[in-house]
Amino acid sequence: MSLTPRQQQVLDFLRRQIDATGLPPTIHELMAAFGWASPNAAAKHLDALIAAGVIEMTANKARTIQIVGARKPSDTLELPLVGRVAAGEPILSDGSVERTVAVDRWAFRPRPDFLLRVQGDSMIDDGILDGDLIAGKTTPDAEDGQIVIARLGDSGITIKRLYRRGRTLRLLPRNPNHAPIDPDPSEDFAIEGIYCGLLRRG
Repeated sequence: MSLTPRQQQVLDFLRRQIDATGLPPTIHELMAAFGWASPNAAAKHLDALIAAGVIEMTANKARTIQIVGARKPSDTLELPLVGRVAAGEPILSDGSVERTVAVDRWAFRPRPDFLLRVQGDSMIDDGILDGDLIAGKTTPDAEDGQIVIARLGDSGITIKRLYRRGRTLRLLPRNPNHAPIDPDPSEDFAIEGIYCGLLRRG
């Protein structure tokens, strides 16, 4: 059975959500994505996809949706472990990656893109210790209060909590023995990613 254009859009949305998060969307997320005012509209499209044989689900439980024939995601992610990052290079440049590490794909939110070894004790009050491996998601944007991985000129990569007020940015340590950092607009400063969680190896 061939799909209508809208049914194909719904199927593509389901695939993207499952690939990105490991979970299918809820009925309310489907309603929001397609502008449907009623859960019945979402249910109707899901029923049509079931009838077409392209998805399977437990009755009335959108979180159980599975794409027929889709490869089930592995329970592990292979993440690059970032070492020293040269000035001006992307955090995931070939020269900065030491090796890959297998981690539990369900241990972090959002889904991370890399691991970075912590150096120093500036974030101990947030439970981030020297030698920990933190998981980061690559993004140039972050909200006030988030823990970020940032580039600071020749100083390299640092992990701090972001303070944002309008155009004012400040990087806050979580250790009273360290001073806040006010990025110099003239230096090479950029947010490279946001913190997703950590691994502590004994």
